[in-house]
Amino acid sequence: MHNLSEDTIRQRLAARAADPYISPYRELHGQTEPRPAAVLIPLLRQNDEWHLLYILRAQVQGDMHSGQVAFPGGRLDPDETQPEQAALREAQEEVGLEPSGVRLLGHMEEFITISNYQVTPVVGVIPWPFELQLQGSEVQRAFTIPLDWLADPANREERQRIAPDGHTLNVVYFTEYDRELLWGLTARITLNFLDALGL
Repeated sequence: MHNLSEDTIRQRLAARAADPYISPYRELHGQTEPRPAAVLIPLLRQNDEWHLLYILRAQVQGDMHSGQVAFPGGRLDPDETQPEQAALREAQEEVGLEPSGVRLLGHMEEFITISNYQVTPVVGVIPWPFELQLQGSEVQRAFTIPLDWLADPANREERQRIAPDGHTLNVVYFTEYDRELLWGLTARITLNFLDALGL
């Protein structure tokens, strides 16, 4: 895994099987058009290992995703036509990442979230280290997790949760890492990314 090259990652993302994970919320929101959004899956090299960068969202009244571990991201602005634009803009706003320094490698399949966003995960290699500039109103902290650790099945499990609409869902939970709990949609995206890389 340490020798997994950017070209190999790019090729494996491009070859991702056309059988994406489909959230049950795709059907539940069939009458309402989901709002387009994107997240950046920030890959970086640290101590000669691949890591992913995560953020801890700020506590915001009325936001069902507040206080959760996430990737930088958000909804597309009206003038944005590609998920890459939103992913890079949001990463710059939330953690101070300059878009010009990101090498985009591809993207993952879309997800429909419980809050009815259609999220496209965009994969990019970011410079490291860089001076984080956290947007305090949206981000409490940022931290990294090694791909080696994420790929170890001993560090995760699936649990059943009851959604607000009463549906039962299988939800991915990782073991707590660096005091934080990775679970839910971000954990599912992480797991699919690992699967895409053959890990």
